[in-house]
Amino acid sequence: MVTWSYSSIKTFDQCPKKYYHLRIAKDVKDEGGTAAQYGTDVHKAAEDHVKSGVPIPPKFKYMEPVVEALKAIPGEKYTELKLGIRKTGSTYEPCKFFDKDVWWRGVADFVSVNGWKAHSVDYKTGKNAKYADTKQLDLIAGALFVHFPDVTRVKSGLAYVVSDEWVPKVHVRTEKNAYLSAFDDELERLEEAEASGVWNAKSGPLCGWCPVVSCEHHRKPRRY
Repeated sequence: MVTWSYSSIKTFDQCPKKYYHLRIAKDVKDEGGTAAQYGTDVHKAAEDHVKSGVPIPPKFKYMEPVVEALKAIPGEKYTELKLGIRKTGSTYEPCKFFDKDVWWRGVADFVSVNGWKAHSVDYKTGKNAKYADTKQLDLIAGALFVHFPDVTRVKSGLAYVVSDEWVPKVHVRTEKNAYLSAFDDELERLEEAEASGVWNAKSGPLCGWCPVVSCEHHRKPRRY
């Protein structure tokens, strides 16, 4: 059984060859860039402020209203919460993030649990919410229902802290299995690729930024 995450399945969907080199052969490393490091720093600043009250650095002050609003939500707070799911047939069970039989892994940026209610937020540092994908929220909500049996509703959101945009979604326990099966088609293709050893390259607009420079589709990114 394949162990996966939202980011890994999105990488496979973007290009199976890229997935192979990053996740299977591990002969290529994605160093990211300034944008990736900026996102990491934003997440760290938010985590430290919610968890330990560390002042938000001046360069990230724009996100302070969002983080303060999250701190004010009633309930037990979790930051960078690592969640693991074990799957047996059609049954989902909680497990540790690094268990050998973990089926899915995910990290929730912010979670607040208050009885039957929960809040889940993922910070985004993109320029805008035009291409927001709420399937990421679906997976985290599904995992929260597995890990917190008393929770029956999750108010989720993508917080675009730079553009000051909010993409909300409400999740209910009765749809748990639907949330966790959102990528079943992609997982089936991934399992087929692993079984056959065939990882076909896929050309796309992001090829210029791909770390797999040996690929026939790799090209220098355009400069605007």
